[in-house]
Amino acid sequence: MASRPRPGTLLPVGAGRNCPTTCPTRQTVARLADRWTIVLLEALSGGERRFGQLRAAADGISEKMLTQTLRSLERDGLVAREVLPGTPPGVAYRLTGLGSSLLEPLMAIRDWGQRHMTEVEEARTAFDGR
Repeated sequence: MASRPRPGTLLPVGAGRNCPTTCPTRQTVARLADRWTIVLLEALSGGERRFGQLRAAADGISEKMLTQTLRSLERDGLVAREVLPGTPPGVAYRLTGLGSSLLEPLMAIRDWGQRHMTEVEEARTAFDGR
């Protein structure tokens, strides 16, 4: 029996044409559906940030999860990491051009949520009352 990739594993596009996890749309949604991705991209939309600033912006994130998420965003080409001189050396993160290109669709999703959250909450209440 062939082994299946773990949920959320991003595979190269075209790897196993019959495997639905290789679909670019699913890979993009998996990247953005991560709990901290949008929070960090939004924090970086204001410009370069240091690790501690990102930890403060992502209230509740552990250092381990922040490190893992930043590495993943760097691997995907959305975030660039720069080691700063000094003792001890610091690290700064910034959005790449690719990462910046995500801000407009993310803001559209946020705007949609702000416009329609009351309707969503009403639908939930109606559903839960059945």
